[in-house]
Amino acid sequence: MSDSGAAPFFIARVEPEGAQFDAWPQQPLLHSLEAGGIDWPSSCRNGTCRTCIGHLVQGDVHYRIVWPGLSAEEKAQGCVLPCVAFPASDLTLARGGL
Repeated sequence: MSDSGAAPFFIARVEPEGAQFDAWPQQPLLHSLEAGGIDWPSSCRNGTCRTCIGHLVQGDVHYRIVWPGLSAEEKAQGCVLPCVAFPASDLTLARGGL
């Protein structure tokens, strides 16, 4: 078994309260938020209702679906949908969109 040296999870923070949680790359951010005991609004869990929208202050995410319920402009401004966004680095999320 080889060790790539990569951590099994990323460190994520929520603003403005500064809460920290482990963001697992194999699961959507919303699951990691909930596992970390952080109350985050959600409803559909498939990227269409936008209840969970947040703003990516720092870091990177990726999506496994082509259209995650955000416009190109919203994505460019850093909006994310944690129910379908997967962490790709350590990151900081702010509550709500822009």
